[in-house]
Amino acid sequence: MNELVNAINGYIWSLPLIYLCLGVGLYFSLRTRFLQVRHIKEMVRLMFQGNSSAAGISSFQALALSLSGRVGTGNIAGVATAITFGGPGAVFWMWVVAFLGAGTAFVESALAQIYKEKDDNGLYRGGPAFYIEKGLGMKWYAWIFAISTVLACGMLLPGVQANSIASGIENAFGIPTTVSAAGVVILLGMIIFGGVKRIAHFTQIVVPFMALGYILVAFVIIVLNIGQIPEVVSLIVGSAFGMKAGFGAILGLAIEWGVKRGIYSNEAGQGTGPHAAAAAEVSHPAKQGLVQSFSVYIDTLFVCSATAFMIIITGAYNVMGKAGEAIVEKLPGVEAGPGYTQAAVESVMPGFGGVFVAVALFFFAFTTILAYYYIAETNVAYINRKVHRPWLMFVLKLVLMASVVYGSVKTAGLAWGLGDIGVGLMAWLNIVAILLLQKPALIALKDYEAQKAEGLDPTFDPVKLGIKNADHWVKGKPSRVADEDGAINSGVQAERS
Repeated sequence: MNELVNAINGYIWSLPLIYLCLGVGLYFSLRTRFLQVRHIKEMVRLMFQGNSSAAGISSFQALALSLSGRVGTGNIAGVATAITFGGPGAVFWMWVVAFLGAGTAFVESALAQIYKEKDDNGLYRGGPAFYIEKGLGMKWYAWIFAISTVLACGMLLPGVQANSIASGIENAFGIPTTVSAAGVVILLGMIIFGGVKRIAHFTQIVVPFMALGYILVAFVIIVLNIGQIPEVVSLIVGSAFGMKAGFGAILGLAIEWGVKRGIYSNEAGQGTGPHAAAAAEVSHPAKQGLVQSFSVYIDTLFVCSATAFMIIITGAYNVMGKAGEAIVEKLPGVEAGPGYTQAAVESVMPGFGGVFVAVALFFFAFTTILAYYYIAETNVAYINRKVHRPWLMFVLKLVLMASVVYGSVKTAGLAWGLGDIGVGLMAWLNIVAILLLQKPALIALKDYEAQKAEGLDPTFDPVKLGIKNADHWVKGKPSRVADEDGAINSGVQAERS
């Protein structure tokens, strides 16, 4: 099984995808005139603007929902894996992917808002499958993406998160993986059977708490070792370009693993973030596009960097060469994963590290599983627009919970390999789609900036901008609701001619 998975990944994660991800991020950064720099203040302001409605969630809830997908085991175990197989220089390339990926995240999230629609329950749904069909008119392509995403997020990716939860709990508390798997599945079922609103409420409370707590502990460790910061930064940057002794031979691996784990962690271009973006109640698509751009920064520049600095500053890592030989071996016998971060925190805070990382990993990974369920559910909803099989949602819940159990008891290598297949398939399909369908998102950004320059709170009129098939926006403006239960609802304005 491992050989088959590795063979498939050899094709999916070939050099063309690595270069495509970097190239597309640079391209969209140039096309948007580096909005990730120009609009940072606006991104932060928009995070806390807007309200939810009977149909959609607030901008902050959408941010929390997307962050629950972005901030996961990749921020702890993924960073450790990148350092093991790419050296400390892989961290630099994760930063590059995040910076450039912010432009990609804007485009895909704005497109999700432009082409969103309401499902049979009156809730907003959107994502790559929807904008591929409506924007490109390629239903067959949209179906391929939808099916691939259901398989990836419903079957392949949850196992990675579950594996990290189980291994982290076993390392910290000695609890067997089968026991932790059962506990996770029970809690998961209680939430996903409650619907989208319950998922959004859970993530908006847990995600900010877990991210800030994790960054705070990392900050303490960094402050206690502040004198080593220049050396650590020099090691990361120097290794990224093969200028540090011992790491020159794995320069290509530093780029490959940095890009691969960067995409896995921040998900820019992968096509997962747009699903949460489409669920937001906003007056203009660019608003949620900018919010989602900032979520990439939170994920990689803050949380991933926190992990990387803890690991490198305490020397709690190993580095393997191309042939499997040890280039750096500071944690003999420790497998790449949560164990690195646990050892790093434990070295500074004895008796605390193992427990803290296990708890952090649980929340990171569990909320990511919730996000994966929502993404898979949205694509099942897309499929159900044509086949109308309500029982598919129930089957999805059972399959996802089975995947969690399977991933918990399997080896980390197999779990990550299956996850990489899922991420790679979605990335290939979505990046090609947004390259073909970039114009509406760029038009929306220009329109937003023009209205802001006039001192207006931007609203979106696709007819005026020449954007077709944006049915939700043509039929009426998004309802304005003051509370999360839809108690004060102005309704939808009269239809335009």
